[in-house]
Amino acid sequence: MTRALVVDDNAVNRKLAVALLKRRGWVVEEADNGAIALQKLTPGTFEVVLLDISMPVMDGEETCRRIRANPATASLRVVAYTAHALESERARIMAAGFDDIVIKPVSAQDLLRVLPD
Repeated sequence: MTRALVVDDNAVNRKLAVALLKRRGWVVEEADNGAIALQKLTPGTFEVVLLDISMPVMDGEETCRRIRANPATASLRVVAYTAHALESERARIMAAGFDDIVIKPVSAQDLLRVLPD
């Protein structure tokens, strides 16, 4: 069973990603901010985290830095799930420790490209 965590403060954006993943047979959980996401992350729980950048409480960049700083979750695949597509933003996002970036609105093809094999 392949599991993903979709983290976004926008319910519509979460719903789209969840639907695309479930259509591929994934089991999906949701969180609406980075602090809740960190509470859900325990070793071996998820294969990938789709993480929005701009969220209240804790943004995606800080959440990713904390995932990488924790030895139990440091190797987890973390994909930025964002509307921030400028080259300068992409460089800053990747520097925070993300494995890849998917630009919203996401397509099934884009999502498949960033999922683990």
